[in-house]
Amino acid sequence: MHANGSFARRLRLRRLHRHQPGLLVVPLDHAIGAGPLAHRGTLDGLLARLAEGGADAVVLHKGAVRRVRPDRFREMSLILHLNASTGLAADPDAKYPVATVAEALRLGAEAVSVHVNVGSRTEDRQIAHLAATAEQCDRWGVPLLAMMYVRGPAVTDGRDPELVAHALIVAAELGADLVKTALPDDPTAIARITAACPVPVLAAGGDATDGEGAIARLGAALRAGASGVAAGRTVFTADDPGAVTARLADLVHGHRIPVGAR
Repeated sequence: MHANGSFARRLRLRRLHRHQPGLLVVPLDHAIGAGPLAHRGTLDGLLARLAEGGADAVVLHKGAVRRVRPDRFREMSLILHLNASTGLAADPDAKYPVATVAEALRLGAEAVSVHVNVGSRTEDRQIAHLAATAEQCDRWGVPLLAMMYVRGPAVTDGRDPELVAHALIVAAELGADLVKTALPDDPTAIARITAACPVPVLAAGGDATDGEGAIARLGAALRAGASGVAAGRTVFTADDPGAVTARLADLVHGHRIPVGAR
């Protein structure tokens, strides 16, 4: 955990890490970008299975929060996502604000998240939104998860180790408490990336069509230095999301290096 920051921020970070060591986040913010989530049953029922499986937190948009029961968050935290875009846009890599830190607090969220595509045509606006959100998080004592991806017209490999390391340091320098990204496959590269980042790094889940492969890659990322996992499609597209969550929880919470221990 970070020693600095307000008491409220440190308290909320502690609540996020309720199953230490490691942090397992299930992002469920995909619907605005790609359409309805492909899972069986209701969103509320899905969250019940994630909580039973041992997820530490879920990422939701503000409207989705209204469709789940508050008791789903007895053993799991809410992270409110603050920006979005659709796959139908002229520039799908663009992101625009859709919620605020104040709204997150009114909804009872433990933290907020912001997505930034480094290298995109609108990188300037996305980084400016990240910085402004960090200021609001400082003001209100709220942890900030930055979802940092290398995407844009000049990007040929979004998991290039040097580019990923650069994207992560942008998030850390602007005030993020946690950062999620798509890590390369090479364990040595992951070790360098995570060692160079001053805040905990969560490995993104990746391709939803390769469930077993994704789980194996996430386990390898944890062994190489990642402090946790943020897997959405790998979980909610599975035949049994609760079982996949439990497998990831075993990997993450059995990880020997606590989040933020560097």
